[in-house]
Amino acid sequence: MNALTLSHVKVWLKHHPNPGIRNVFFILKKLRSENLPTPTFYNNLLASLQTLFLSIWSAFTHTFLHLPAFKGKADKVGKRLFLYGGTPQVLGPLKICIGDDCRISGQTTFSGRVSAAQPLLEIGNNVGIAWRTTISVGTRVRIEDNVRVSAGCFLFGYSGHPLDAARRARGEADDPHQIGEIVLRKNVWICTNVIIQCGIEIGEGTVVAAGSVVTHDLPANVLAAGNPAKVIRHLTTSAEEAHHA
Repeated sequence: MNALTLSHVKVWLKHHPNPGIRNVFFILKKLRSENLPTPTFYNNLLASLQTLFLSIWSAFTHTFLHLPAFKGKADKVGKRLFLYGGTPQVLGPLKICIGDDCRISGQTTFSGRVSAAQPLLEIGNNVGIAWRTTISVGTRVRIEDNVRVSAGCFLFGYSGHPLDAARRARGEADDPHQIGEIVLRKNVWICTNVIIQCGIEIGEGTVVAAGSVVTHDLPANVLAAGNPAKVIRHLTTSAEEAHHA
């Protein structure tokens, strides 16, 4: 019985003029929502077995499916790359170079501008990129060592469409001023749902607060927040703390 037929049966039972037949619907609904009493040891056993199975399956698919498939799309992949939750989506003529000890969610998208010669995505060592992040490369996006990019971020090195409506309707490419590099220097932390426009450089050690929109360069070792993102305060580095101790 397909879903459409089952749906019709449910509606027929629920709205039947005969009260006895309508009761069948409510009896079946109650049976569906009943919780079968099971002993605690059984529940714990099932929970442990499920966790074990999912861990083994995750390790197997990472080693023999997701990682090899992603390596086939990248030009250079360093040691100990860990992909969690699947294989990142790669779109367009994008050259990808990744350093050592990186962690990238499988629920991410890397795209290269089709009209460009070959956009370049450079990811350094010990970089973390969380789920639902999109990195659109117009010419080059460089993410240096120890950078953290949190969930739901959008780095767009190109817009994809021109501002003129008629040109956009004809499917023409975006304009040169809508395309640019993005550079995240070492130890930058991009928090959840941050948007970074093209032509931006974020200085070493800077933290961009959640939900911010970065429309201009940010200096090193600051906390920035807002739309557009503005410097909130300077961040004291470990070297500065040691100097003043």
